[in-house]
Amino acid sequence: MTSLRSDLRLAWQLTRGSDRREWWRISLTATGAALATGFALAAVTLASLRGHYAVPVGNGLLDQPGERSGAVVALLLLLVPVLGFLGQCARIGAVHRDRRLAALRLAGATPGQVRRIAALETGPACLLGSALVTLVAAGCVLSLWDHATAVTWAGIAAVALGVPVLGAAAGALALRRVVISPLGHVRRVRPQSGRGPGLLFAGGVLLIAVVAGVAVFGTSAGSPNTRPGYGQVPLMVAGLLLTVGAGSVWLVGATAGLVGRLSARRARTAATLIAAERLRDDPWAAARTHAAVLMVTVGGTGFVGIRQTLLADLHGMDRAGHLGMSMSFYTTGLNLTGAAVLAALLITLSGLAVGTAESLAGRRRGLAAQTAAGVPRRVLARAQLLETALPLAPAVLLAGVGGMTIGTWYASITTEYADPGVPYAALLVPLAVYASCLSAAATSLPLLRRSVHPAELRQV
Repeated sequence: MTSLRSDLRLAWQLTRGSDRREWWRISLTATGAALATGFALAAVTLASLRGHYAVPVGNGLLDQPGERSGAVVALLLLLVPVLGFLGQCARIGAVHRDRRLAALRLAGATPGQVRRIAALETGPACLLGSALVTLVAAGCVLSLWDHATAVTWAGIAAVALGVPVLGAAAGALALRRVVISPLGHVRRVRPQSGRGPGLLFAGGVLLIAVVAGVAVFGTSAGSPNTRPGYGQVPLMVAGLLLTVGAGSVWLVGATAGLVGRLSARRARTAATLIAAERLRDDPWAAARTHAAVLMVTVGGTGFVGIRQTLLADLHGMDRAGHLGMSMSFYTTGLNLTGAAVLAALLITLSGLAVGTAESLAGRRRGLAAQTAAGVPRRVLARAQLLETALPLAPAVLLAGVGGMTIGTWYASITTEYADPGVPYAALLVPLAVYASCLSAAATSLPLLRRSVHPAELRQV
């Protein structure tokens, strides 16, 4: 207990003596933890309901188990961009934190003490965000639900405690190489490779194959009254999330490397050449954030196409008198889905803006050296934007084609009372996402003036 108290005091002293970037990291990490806790608490609360239950919100959309399970899956999917945002927040000021903890290690601190300090620099911020959202969620449950079950409160407690623990563990894991070898890892880190996302993708495919095999053999061996495969649904969803997420990271990283190599060969301007060399040297730098952009583009494009088709068919069913529920029941579900897609886009754009700003701050000495060598600041600004624009263009185009395919396929198999035609409005989604990503990346340009100051050349 004494050792933990001293480590907590030391972590607080190190944080308090840091610059503004450390406080930005703490604030943004607390915000990301609050978002993750909120989505997870909503999913846990809905999953704890059993059978038919009159939920006082949503116009009856959450009363039946089938609709609630869809809402739970949507809430869990929203955790993907939140985790990407938290990953970008964890890298704010990473250079200085690595050097700081490496100095502690070299000064005689034990590996366990350095790990605890690294965890205590992240855990309290996650605990703050999680605690605030948990208090609000508990108040909402008490006001909207007269007889909350023990399972609900247990799930709420598990989420409230699990998010800070996972955040602290991620903070300690991110600095494991500094703890093991402080002399060789004072932020002289090699660029990442695509081996990790590739292995995760293979693991997701293997999990899906195993669950599908169990479901098929269970169906052949089970009785007609059983529901084989129902218990495997969460595993199947987890496998799909792992496969899509890792595949998106791998695709974006591979695309960035390819675009960097091609652009470096055909570059005709200095800005294009600088951006291309940066992408070629480290194509995986922002792969996680760009992968979230890819997933949001697919989901948003497909949703707009499905929404157009579904509304046309619902209006046809309403005119024919075959609509089972009120129109507000269906429109509420569509509006909530659209709100979820928009929230995912906003979170992804925030992560992109944070990652771009941190990338610029981490290369201050290089940018200052380029400016001292005569490179104009406007060229560096264009190169900064091209680092986002070049790899995202083919990725967003591919994601738009995938989402458009989903919307068109849905229209071809579900329309019965109306013919909505090809959902051309969905084509606007990739354009809007691409423009929003460039705008988010442009928010870091005001930092360029301070980053290229000649005084940065004296920084150690």
